[in-house]
This record gives sequence, structure tokens and C-alpha cells, in this order.
Amino acid sequence: MPEALASAVIPARATTVWRVVRDFGGSAAWQPAVAGCVLADAEAPDRVGCIRTLSMADGETVVEPLLALDDHARSLTYGIVSSPYRVQSYRATMWVVPVTAAGETFVGWSVNFDYD
Repeated sequence: MPEALASAVIPARATTVWRVVRDFGGSAAWQPAVAGCVLADAEAPDRVGCIRTLSMADGETVVEPLLALDDHARSLTYGIVSSPYRVQSYRATMWVVPVTAAGETFVGWSVNFDYD
């Protein structure tokens, strides 16, 4: 099962960054590959089990459930239930960690998946 990792240091406080990341329906505001994001049935964006439909910048559609959300650890996990991409058993986790007294934040993303 392949695993991909990505990370960045953001020049903002962890509480501010986490507020943006934890909004499961808000990814179009900060993720360039996402042109639009709609939650199913106007669900709460922090309810485990909610479903989002992403309109990707390339014109494709991806449907993802929120699998876990932990405000204490500042992490969330989601999967893919429908996409045009050749991935299966997709599970991604994002986490937010304060790194300095200057107010910067480490953001990590990892994903495991199978493909056909």
C-alpha cells in the first residue's frame, strides 16, 4: 500500500490554522486543486460521518467522508467513496502542530491507498 507525505510551515498560529483545516466543507478556500466543495444535506462540517463533494479544478468530482476529527490533537482523517481516480482504500490524515513561540504552525498530510 503506497503512502505519500507532505508538510508545510504556515506563518500563522496553530489555533488559526486548525480552524481553517477542521472545516471539512471549506477546502476550496485554501486547496488550489479544489474548485468547489459542498456538504451533503447541509451537514455540520465537523460531524464525523459527514460527506463532502469536491469539484476539482480539473473538472472531476470526488466524494469524501469525514472519518475522524480530534480537536485536542488537531487532526482529521477522511477517505474517498467515489472518484475518477484509480485509488482504493484511500485514507488521508491532516494534523496541525505549533512549532515556535513566533507563532508558526507545522501542517502535515499523509495518505495511504491501494490502486488498480
